[in-house]
Amino acid sequence: MPDPRTSLWPEPATGKWAGFLGGLKVLDLSRHLPGPLASLLLVDLGASVIKIEPPSGDEMRIIGPIGARGVSIYFEAVNAGKISLKLDLRNAEDKERFLALVDEADILLESFRPGTLERLGLAPKMLTERNPRLIYCGLSGFGMTGPRRAQAGHDNNYLSLTGVLAGTGLADRPIFFDPPVADVTGSMMATIAMLGAVNKRTRDGKGCILDMALADSVMPLVSFPLAGLDAGRGAPVREAELLNGGAARYRVYRCADGRFATLGAVEPKFWAAFCAAAGHPEWTARFDEPLPQTGLIAEVTAWFAGLSLEEAISRLEPADCCFAPVLSLDQAVETDQMRARGLVRRGEDGNWQALFPGQVDGEAPAVRRPWRELGVG
Repeated sequence: MPDPRTSLWPEPATGKWAGFLGGLKVLDLSRHLPGPLASLLLVDLGASVIKIEPPSGDEMRIIGPIGARGVSIYFEAVNAGKISLKLDLRNAEDKERFLALVDEADILLESFRPGTLERLGLAPKMLTERNPRLIYCGLSGFGMTGPRRAQAGHDNNYLSLTGVLAGTGLADRPIFFDPPVADVTGSMMATIAMLGAVNKRTRDGKGCILDMALADSVMPLVSFPLAGLDAGRGAPVREAELLNGGAARYRVYRCADGRFATLGAVEPKFWAAFCAAAGHPEWTARFDEPLPQTGLIAEVTAWFAGLSLEEAISRLEPADCCFAPVLSLDQAVETDQMRARGLVRRGEDGNWQALFPGQVDGEAPAVRRPWRELGVG
C-alpha cells in the first residue's frame, strides 16, 4: 500500500470556487449524511478530503439503491470528489498510518458518539496536542456534553426534542420533513464552524476542538418562535401561525387536477396582487384577520380548487405575487432557472450533483470527480 500521507491526498477541484480552500487537507471519519455532506461542501471549495472507513466500510454503502459500482448511490452522492481509505483504528499499524495523516491534516471531522475515539486512544485533546494546527470537529447527535450525549438518535428524534416538530404539520398531527432538517442543518453549521476556525487559525496559528450537535443546529432556525415565547405568545400551534398554515396567504393549495401550488404572499403588496389576479379584490382587506384564518382559507381553497394548475399559473405568475407550482424533483432540475444557475448539473458519471449553491464572479463550482477507493490499509 502507498504511504498514506501527502501522496494520497486527492487533487483539489478546479475553478474559482476551488481557490477558496485549495491546499486544505481534511480527514473525514464521519458516516451517513451529516458529516459527509459537510465535507462534500468543503470539496466544492477546493479542499482535499480523505474519507477514513473501517475495514467493513461505511454502512451507508449498503443503504439505498445500489449503483453500477456496487455501492449505494446515496453513498456515492455525498462522497464524490473524495477518496476512501479503509483502516482498522484498533490495529496498531493502521493507527500509526492514521496518525501520519493527522500530522498533515488541517481538519479532522468525525460523527461518532462522544467517547468513541477516546476508547481507541485517539481523544480529541491528544490529536490536537499532537498537531496544534488541527481543527477537530465532532458532529454528533446531542454533542459532547449533557445527559443525552451518548444517546442514539435520528432526525425526527432531534426535531421532537427541540420543540420544532410540535409546531410543524397538520392540525391533528406533527409531520416531519424530508430532507432531514437537523441532519442537513447540522452539516451546514459544522461547515460554517470549520471555516470560521480556519480563519481564526490564520491569525493565531492554533487549531481547536469544535463540538457540534445535530439537535442544537435546528435552534437558530426557530428564532421567530423563540422570540414569540419572550413576547408571551407561547409555543407555536400547528396550522395556527403565519408560516405553518394558519394564514391564507402562506399555504399549499390543491388545484382541480390534483396538483398543488404554493402561495407565499406574506407582505401586503403581494397579497393585494394575488387578490386582484384572483378576481377577489374584497379579500385584500382581510389580510390581517386573526390567525388561524379558517374562513378565508376555505374561500381561497375553493378558488384554487376551481382551476387546473396550468390555469392558476397563467393567472398568478404574471401578477408577481409569490406564487409557485409544486414541482417534482425531476421537473425542478430541468427548469430554465435551474439550468441558468448551473448549480445542479450532471457529473462525469452522468449522475446529478447539487453543487455548492453559489456563483463567484459569475462562475458556478466545477462538477465533482467521482468518489475513489484506495482499498484496505
